[in-house]
Amino acid sequence: MAPRFDFSDLWVKETRRGTPVVVKMENPNYSIVEVEEPDSAFQPMEKSRGKNAKQVTWVLLLKAHKAVGCLTWLATVFWSLLGSVKRRLSFTHPLGSERLDRDRWLFSAIKLFLATSLAILGFELVAYYRGWHYFKNPNLHIPTSKLEIQSLFHLLYVGWLSLRADYIAPPIKALSKFCIVLFLVQSVDRLILCLGCFWIKFKKIKPRINDEPFRNDDVEGSGSEYPMVLVQIPMCNEREVYEQSMSAVCQLDWPKDRLLIQVLDDSDDESIQQLIRAEVTKWSQKGVNIIYRHRLVRTGYKAGNLKSAMSCDYVEAYEFVAIFDADFQPNSDFLKLTVPHFKEKPELGLVQARWAFVNKDENLLTRLQNINLCFHFEVEQQVNGVFLNFFGFNGTAGVWRIKALEESGGWLERTTVEDMDIAVRAHLHGWKFIYLNDVKVLCEVPESYEAYKKQQHRWHSGPMQLFRLCLRSILTSKIAMWKKANLILLFFLLRKLILPFYSFTLFCVILPITMFVPEAELPVWVICYIPIFMSLLNILPAPKSFPFIVPYLLFENTMSVTKFNAMVSGLFQLGSSYEWIVTKKAGRSSESDLLGLTDIESKKMANQILRGVSDSELLEIGQVEEQKKQPVSVKKTNKIFHKELALAFLLLTAAVRSLLASQGVHFYFLLFQGLTFLLVGLDLIGEQMR
Repeated sequence: MAPRFDFSDLWVKETRRGTPVVVKMENPNYSIVEVEEPDSAFQPMEKSRGKNAKQVTWVLLLKAHKAVGCLTWLATVFWSLLGSVKRRLSFTHPLGSERLDRDRWLFSAIKLFLATSLAILGFELVAYYRGWHYFKNPNLHIPTSKLEIQSLFHLLYVGWLSLRADYIAPPIKALSKFCIVLFLVQSVDRLILCLGCFWIKFKKIKPRINDEPFRNDDVEGSGSEYPMVLVQIPMCNEREVYEQSMSAVCQLDWPKDRLLIQVLDDSDDESIQQLIRAEVTKWSQKGVNIIYRHRLVRTGYKAGNLKSAMSCDYVEAYEFVAIFDADFQPNSDFLKLTVPHFKEKPELGLVQARWAFVNKDENLLTRLQNINLCFHFEVEQQVNGVFLNFFGFNGTAGVWRIKALEESGGWLERTTVEDMDIAVRAHLHGWKFIYLNDVKVLCEVPESYEAYKKQQHRWHSGPMQLFRLCLRSILTSKIAMWKKANLILLFFLLRKLILPFYSFTLFCVILPITMFVPEAELPVWVICYIPIFMSLLNILPAPKSFPFIVPYLLFENTMSVTKFNAMVSGLFQLGSSYEWIVTKKAGRSSESDLLGLTDIESKKMANQILRGVSDSELLEIGQVEEQKKQPVSVKKTNKIFHKELALAFLLLTAAVRSLLASQGVHFYFLLFQGLTFLLVGLDLIGEQMR
């Protein structure tokens, strides 16, 4: 709106000087008359003037038309949403529900909790409509004498109120206070990590290397000063990603006589084995020093695969080993940015690079994962690397000194987190780690909820297995006492055990219970202010994700049931604590021309390759090419997740109960959290599984 400049006072002073004059003409078409109030001629007319019944009718019709249009638009959006949900659920396979054979204990507990909540809600609704609003106003007098009791149902309700206040509320209050203390401790830890990250940024602290750590020899020839590096690519049925990862690794900038690439294929599908073997043959014909290994006895999952590869005799000639999972695509200068850090640092055992994600903007699920992983690498790994020289190895995109692996006992098959296991044992043996936040390796995050859930289950059950197995080794080790305290209290207990415990217990158990036991109601700052503040801290490393702060907060609470279940299973060896399921990948390329460039090079060298192979190899290559051209039939299915659905109905039931008590913040939190559980339980977040 344009600014209004009011000069009426000045104008009035000037025009009121002199005698008023009226000018008339013989045939006047107009007249000039003095106006006492200059603005009076421009005063708005009264709303009641100039309107008749017809105009009022038209105004009402226009407003009604606008309201009907708005309602029609909302109905169209809602109907479209229901249609998309129906189409998504139509892919649900009759046997596509989540298996609960091994983890039925938690689902049974949630079902019992839900049934109890529904019974109490029905009880409260009947009491509410009979006018017994004791829960709405706790200060009301609760009848105790027989004369004040109206009926048997009234007697039962009064007894329930007394039982609730005297016996149920006190233990719930104690448990909630304990969880709130854990919540605050974990929040302080998260805040300290963020402050440490800010300090690193402010002081520009980062590991540095000399300008020319090695002699600039031609990488095609022999580089005598370059150390011998072994590169391992463990994979298992990785049809979607094997080609692009091998292409990226085979183009690493390092003297070819100082580099060996091991493709460690644990695939049980013969067609995939044939494809990977043909890809190895293609790069071998191009002059790359690459070999293919396939185990006949596939034990120990990834740890067993790496252990088997390290037992080869030729490994003794190599000083360092770089590990890349099948979906990782390192840049060509990866080794030149990581290996030089080992020079003149005999105590350094590991150099870890950062992950970057090619599909972080694919859907809402990948965006939410990107927030967590950005905080993990930008804050947790970087702060621990700078101030402690220790962090958990991420299992890939890292370079190990082979001597450190051997002195620490090598790869062990005792847990599903072999990367964390070797990192803890190397730390106990005095080896130091370096984290490079500026060196990024592209990879994928799971695009379906089922794949993400299985990944998180492994990531949270494995650390509890490891903690139970290595606690005695930590206590009896010769490292400093503060390092032992950091390992036990912070690394394992606070960040691996306490976090999933309090998040599930506080927001998925205690909060809905307090809706039925208002004497133990949680304060608003616990369920609103601090979670939002902590979510803001988590999103700081990924500022573009600020619009997703509310979905992120709700989804993290939703994932707490999976993490809690995994933590308990790993700690007490329950259910599927030692189950390893390969995370499904989509096979998205990091660069649009990465594979295109490889295809061009392969076409240029096709004649040279075909000249050097036998007739049987030529026949095998032809079969592989035909297999690649054949379209793979893909059927997407939906799954139903029972624990998430049961918790959705539980939270929605608690939301109805909070609505009766007029608890605004609690109601909205429970409502949206319950809807989030419902969407996740129906597998409506992320892509469908193939």
